[in-house]
Amino acid sequence: MPAPETERVVCHLEELLDARGMTLTALSAAIGVTLENLSVLKNQRAKAIRFSTLVALCDALGCTPGDLLTVAPDLQRGLDGAGPNQRER
Repeated sequence: MPAPETERVVCHLEELLDARGMTLTALSAAIGVTLENLSVLKNQRAKAIRFSTLVALCDALGCTPGDLLTVAPDLQRGLDGAGPNQRER
């Protein structure tokens, strides 16, 4: 059974914070997002993110959305990327 799509999205907030010597508390104060919500994001428990939060995070961290979030490969798909539910063309 394939992983739900939300589980394939990987957040690199912890790595970005470490690289900048910034704490989650400082980031929370800088962008006005609660520490609890940032913790959910950092610990890979988020199911969604608002564009306004994404923009604020990228501005504060000096990064792009692609630096902050990536999509892990779907291991259930073959090497050609075709999955069982993909339509033939």
